[in-house]
Amino acid sequence: MLESFPADSLLVDQVIISPNFGERKQIKSPDMVILHYTGMKNGDAALDRLCCSDAEVSSHYFIRENGKIYQLVAEEQRAWHAGASCWKGIKDINSRSIGIEIVNCGHEHGYVEFPDVQMESVAHLLSDIITRNHIKPECVLAHSDIAPLRKQDPGELFDWQYLYRSGLCLWVEAAPIQIGESLESGQEGDRVLGYQRALNEFGFELEVSGKFDQLTHACTMAFQRHFRPGKIDGIADISTIETLNRLLRTR
Repeated sequence: MLESFPADSLLVDQVIISPNFGERKQIKSPDMVILHYTGMKNGDAALDRLCCSDAEVSSHYFIRENGKIYQLVAEEQRAWHAGASCWKGIKDINSRSIGIEIVNCGHEHGYVEFPDVQMESVAHLLSDIITRNHIKPECVLAHSDIAPLRKQDPGELFDWQYLYRSGLCLWVEAAPIQIGESLESGQEGDRVLGYQRALNEFGFELEVSGKFDQLTHACTMAFQRHFRPGKIDGIADISTIETLNRLLRTR
């Protein structure tokens, strides 16, 4: 039987222990936060899965629609939330990060907006985590950022701008969507090469080949979900490219 542990944050309403964790590898304290949605029909089902040893998944925190915050894994431990993923060459994201699961049914079950009270809890918890762990706002990422071929969460309805206004994440105003030259699947050449280099510099893991392949398409979709949610089509149009360049200029 697992022993309980003291909550790392004073904001935690309840500690509910997940058996799914291990030791962090080659790092003592996290320097990233990964935001997820649960993607299941309801919060109870998601919580049960995160605490089931057979499922082999977990997160450090779990936030319900009403804003209640549960801690499932101690921050010093490695939760199993990121899966096969990569960002800026880092492949063991679980060892480097704190994972927050936010209750939302997700794209497969009738994706809905995140309630204000839930977003407020996300912001308060995130502020506490990054302050205590000295995590940079640009290291607060979406699950879809680090695993673009597999994941869509927390998705285009998640209010990143709200978090940005509190200094909790990276954000810029998206460039206006307009008609013009674009890059898309199947295209090749120097313009594709330059775009891939920009995605790679930003953090996405992809081969800079000059060919707009499946992974380039997936990274473009992930980027749009996070930073240009007005149109998510995997096409690198003027708006997408300019928004990416604006973000790179903030570094």
